[in-house]
Amino acid sequence: MKVTVIGGTGLIGSQVVRNLTGDGHEAVPAAPSTGVDLLTGKGLDQALEGADAVVNVANSPTFDEASLDFFRTTMGNLLAAGQRAGVRHQVILSIVGVDQVPELDYYRAKALQEQLLAQGPTPYSIVRATQFFEFMDAVLSWTSDGSTVRLPATRIQPMAAADVAAAVAEAAVGAPLGGIRNVAGPDVFRLDELGKITLAAHHDDRAVVTDGTAGMFAAVRGDVLIGGADARLAGTRYQDWLDARG
Repeated sequence: MKVTVIGGTGLIGSQVVRNLTGDGHEAVPAAPSTGVDLLTGKGLDQALEGADAVVNVANSPTFDEASLDFFRTTMGNLLAAGQRAGVRHQVILSIVGVDQVPELDYYRAKALQEQLLAQGPTPYSIVRATQFFEFMDAVLSWTSDGSTVRLPATRIQPMAAADVAAAVAEAAVGAPLGGIRNVAGPDVFRLDELGKITLAAHHDDRAVVTDGTAGMFAAVRGDVLIGGADARLAGTRYQDWLDARG
């Protein structure tokens, strides 16, 4: 099976390509470095030629309101190119709870991407994942003043990028879902608690201060970012992942 992976050189995409190749499929990474521009459509027809499925894990360069235009344009380009190429399955990676946080521009943009895909001409699958372990250092940096890190007590259920990539690769070679599959990590944490665990693992003496107004996730209420009863749970635990990184 031939699968074109848009964003196939990034954190998730490169692992999706590796997983698909390891399972005997022909996986073609498509990114600006391979001559594909998703915003203009340049190189898309060539990248999708002969593809049975296309996986889209490309991300907006910003998290602000401009992300709405990014996903509107790129999804339109990819759907049109996929139809021309005869692609039979379009897969995107999205976020658990993405349609329940309209206060966040980026979440509204990803929800729009989902809507455009669902309304498009091609059978589709949406894989919604929880937050990545790999992004925790960035989350800490958003609200740090050098000696403290302010974090809300938002409940999250993070997972390893490798487990996200495995879920996306599995969806790509399966029958189109015509809907959403939620995937999540095995454990639920409060974000401020996870911050303390992360700093301790890094031997970082900054203090974590619980602040319900701090950072992007302060806008999230309740258990929106939790996988839910229907979520497939990945096996990698956060502490084990930290330990493996040294």
